[in-house]
Amino acid sequence: MNVAEKMKKTTTLSFEVFPPKTEAGMGKLKAVLEDLYKWSPDWISCTYGAGGSDKGYNLEICKAMSDSGRTTPVSHYTCIHHTRADIDADMAAYRAIGVDHFLALRGDFVPGEDATHGDFDHADGLIRYMRQTLGDGAVIACSGIPEGHILSPDLAADTMFLKQKQDAGADFIVTQLTFDMDRFARWMEEIRAAGVTLPVAVGVMPVLDRDKCIRHCLSMNGCAIPRKLARHISKYYDDPEGFRDAGMDYTVEQLNEYIALGVNDLHIYALNQSAAVDEILRRSGLFTKSE
Repeated sequence: MNVAEKMKKTTTLSFEVFPPKTEAGMGKLKAVLEDLYKWSPDWISCTYGAGGSDKGYNLEICKAMSDSGRTTPVSHYTCIHHTRADIDADMAAYRAIGVDHFLALRGDFVPGEDATHGDFDHADGLIRYMRQTLGDGAVIACSGIPEGHILSPDLAADTMFLKQKQDAGADFIVTQLTFDMDRFARWMEEIRAAGVTLPVAVGVMPVLDRDKCIRHCLSMNGCAIPRKLARHISKYYDDPEGFRDAGMDYTVEQLNEYIALGVNDLHIYALNQSAAVDEILRRSGLFTKSE
């Protein structure tokens, strides 16, 4: 049973990791993955940098996950600098190491550029091409942005773009982070009303560090800092340890709220660490870890 099929039957658990910059970092990440496997994640996604600068490590990480037999690897794949020939070659390389699940994205532009410089300018075109060439044997996820993409003219247009990705052949949605639960609830209502029926995996950013929390919201995502989070930041502004400990409970509350709103998967940004993820999931009681 593939990831999309599992998500239609039960609430699943997944993580996101990213390629480190060094061989030493790779060793540490593989140890982190071993710990994450103990939570029996249904899938783990792996990103790569703008322009594919660390795609080699991405392949290595995905192969390690595939070889482990303990989860389903899902590789991010973007439009950036990818022609159809590039896509064909890359898909063959992924399939050769047992990877057939992908998160298809437009991707972030390479610094200094303002276009994809590939054959597709938007994710729906990439998804359509991947579906045509890979057939039903591949599972293709797409992104959803509850607060709207910063380049979209309005939220209605963003919902239309999501519907286009579904129509192009996407199998499930992975959301960008949001801390605004009211907005997320409205987004779920809006996309369902617009005919988007795909399962939803919600991206969850643990609330662990004051400055990183603010930066994740404001740097590129354009996410709101709702009153509840603002009060948390203010209360623990000069207390990093208190912020981290109370932030774990904050994150647990978010997990419960998301489930109540009918999400199909809790997709936790592990940030290439496992200790905080362990503690958050232990406090939640939602999943069981093998020892």
